[in-house]
Amino acid sequence: MGFRLPGIANAKKSLTRSLSATKSLDIPKGYFAVYVGKSQKKRFVIPISYLNEPLFLDLLNQAEEEFGFDHPMGGITIPCSEHTFLDLTSRLSE
Repeated sequence: MGFRLPGIANAKKSLTRSLSATKSLDIPKGYFAVYVGKSQKKRFVIPISYLNEPLFLDLLNQAEEEFGFDHPMGGITIPCSEHTFLDLTSRLSE
Protein backbone atom coordinates (compact mmCIF):
# COMPACT_ATOMS: atom_id res chain seq x y z
CA MET A 1 0.00 0.00 0.00
CA GLY A 2 1.45 3.37 -0.92
CA PHE A 3 0.61 7.01 -0.66
CA ARG A 4 0.44 9.35 -3.63
CA LEU A 5 1.83 12.83 -3.21
CA PRO A 6 0.85 14.76 -6.35
CA GLY A 7 2.98 17.79 -5.49
CA ILE A 8 6.13 15.71 -5.24
CA ALA A 9 5.30 13.81 -8.42
CA ASN A 10 4.83 17.11 -10.30
CA ALA A 11 8.09 18.48 -8.90
CA LYS A 12 9.93 15.32 -9.95
CA LYS A 13 8.50 15.54 -13.49
CA SER A 14 9.44 19.23 -13.71
CA LEU A 15 12.95 18.59 -12.42
CA THR A 16 13.37 15.68 -14.85
CA ARG A 17 12.27 17.89 -17.75
CA SER A 18 14.56 20.68 -16.56
CA LEU A 19 17.53 18.38 -16.19
CA SER A 20 16.97 16.71 -19.57
CA ALA A 21 16.58 20.11 -21.25
CA THR A 22 19.86 21.35 -19.80
CA LYS A 23 21.92 18.20 -20.52
CA SER A 24 23.15 19.77 -23.73
CA LEU A 25 24.69 22.60 -21.72
CA ASP A 26 27.45 20.36 -20.29
CA ILE A 27 26.36 20.02 -16.70
CA PRO A 28 28.63 17.55 -14.87
CA LYS A 29 27.12 14.44 -13.33
CA GLY A 30 25.92 15.18 -9.78
CA TYR A 31 25.09 18.84 -10.53
CA PHE A 32 22.08 20.77 -11.81
CA ALA A 33 21.38 24.25 -13.12
CA VAL A 34 19.39 26.93 -11.33
CA TYR A 35 18.55 30.46 -12.41
CA VAL A 36 18.88 33.12 -9.73
CA GLY A 37 17.64 36.69 -9.62
CA LYS A 38 14.52 38.76 -9.48
CA SER A 39 14.64 40.58 -12.82
CA GLN A 40 17.95 39.58 -14.44
CA LYS A 41 18.44 35.81 -14.12
CA LYS A 42 21.93 34.32 -13.84
CA ARG A 43 22.60 30.60 -14.32
CA PHE A 44 24.51 28.63 -11.66
CA VAL A 45 25.49 24.96 -11.72
CA ILE A 46 25.35 23.56 -8.21
CA PRO A 47 25.82 20.14 -6.58
CA ILE A 48 22.77 17.91 -6.16
CA SER A 49 23.87 17.45 -2.53
CA TYR A 50 22.42 20.93 -1.84
CA LEU A 51 18.98 19.28 -2.08
CA ASN A 52 19.70 17.76 1.35
CA GLU A 53 20.35 21.15 2.97
CA PRO A 54 17.49 22.84 4.90
CA LEU A 55 18.60 26.35 3.87
CA PHE A 56 18.56 25.42 0.20
CA LEU A 57 15.21 23.67 0.59
CA ASP A 58 13.79 26.92 2.01
CA LEU A 59 14.84 28.67 -1.20
CA LEU A 60 13.18 25.95 -3.26
CA ASN A 61 9.98 26.38 -1.27
CA GLN A 62 10.06 30.11 -2.07
CA ALA A 63 10.57 29.26 -5.74
CA GLU A 64 7.58 26.91 -5.62
CA GLU A 65 5.40 29.62 -4.06
CA GLU A 66 6.40 32.19 -6.68
CA PHE A 67 6.65 30.06 -9.84
CA GLY A 68 4.93 26.77 -9.01
CA PHE A 69 6.46 23.91 -10.94
CA ASP A 70 6.46 25.70 -14.30
CA HIS A 71 9.85 27.37 -14.51
CA PRO A 72 10.03 29.84 -17.42
CA MET A 73 13.81 29.54 -17.86
CA GLY A 74 13.71 25.77 -18.42
CA GLY A 75 15.52 25.11 -15.14
CA ILE A 76 14.68 25.84 -11.53
CA THR A 77 14.30 29.58 -11.00
CA ILE A 78 15.11 30.87 -7.50
CA PRO A 79 13.60 34.27 -6.64
CA CYS A 80 16.35 35.88 -4.57
CA SER A 81 19.20 38.24 -5.23
CA GLU A 82 22.45 36.88 -6.61
CA HIS A 83 24.23 38.17 -3.49
CA THR A 84 21.86 36.23 -1.19
CA PHE A 85 22.29 33.05 -3.25
CA LEU A 86 26.09 33.32 -3.26
CA ASP A 87 26.10 33.93 0.50
CA LEU A 88 23.94 30.85 1.09
CA THR A 89 25.94 28.58 -1.22
CA SER A 90 29.23 29.70 0.33
CA ARG A 91 27.87 28.65 3.74
CA LEU A 92 26.77 25.28 2.33
CA SER A 93 30.16 24.55 0.78
CA GLU A 94 32.07 25.08 4.04
